[in-house]
Amino acid sequence: MSKEAKEKIDMDPKYIIKLTVTLLITCVVVAGILGYVNSITAGPIADANAEKTNTALAAVFPDAAAPEFPEVEISDDMAAAATGYSATLENVYEVQDGGSTVGHAVKIIAAGSQGNIEMVVGVDADGVITGVSIVSNSETSGIGSKVMANTALPSGTGVLDQFIGKATSDQPLKVGSNVDAISGATVSSKGVTKGVNGALAAVEAIG
Repeated sequence: MSKEAKEKIDMDPKYIIKLTVTLLITCVVVAGILGYVNSITAGPIADANAEKTNTALAAVFPDAAAPEFPEVEISDDMAAAATGYSATLENVYEVQDGGSTVGHAVKIIAAGSQGNIEMVVGVDADGVITGVSIVSNSETSGIGSKVMANTALPSGTGVLDQFIGKATSDQPLKVGSNVDAISGATVSSKGVTKGVNGALAAVEAIG
């Protein structure tokens, strides 16, 4: 086939239309498949996240005998307070035990080294942290994952447990100042610290 004939075929409007339609159909089919897969997996993923959240809520208030966690509406002030520490509020719960309010649990998201870190932070009625528990993350295995797993610092205290007992009066919590990082996982440690700062600020904004 001559060069002139090949160029003529390539520029044939019918050929261009056929190619365009083929690509369009392919895109529609792929989008449909992805949508179908998402519809199947969305439910189980949400259920798994809810189960992890419930586990995290109980973990950050270990001294509560029979805790209940009614959800609190997030106000603009609460959201802004968390955003001030580069964190995003997802849910806020009032923690009740035996009919008394003993504090709040905050589900919050902050950026880590490989993506978002979703965590729950417990804050008692005096504004003191009772615990930090990770719900989901995508931190690097063997590095940032050590922070998520609450690996012990040289002091012997877990990297997440070090936040217990800290309060708004200690803010800003900062890695290298009043927060220690796992060696090689500074960015992950900073991500958790942002979430904790955001949770403390949000609870303070409740009033």
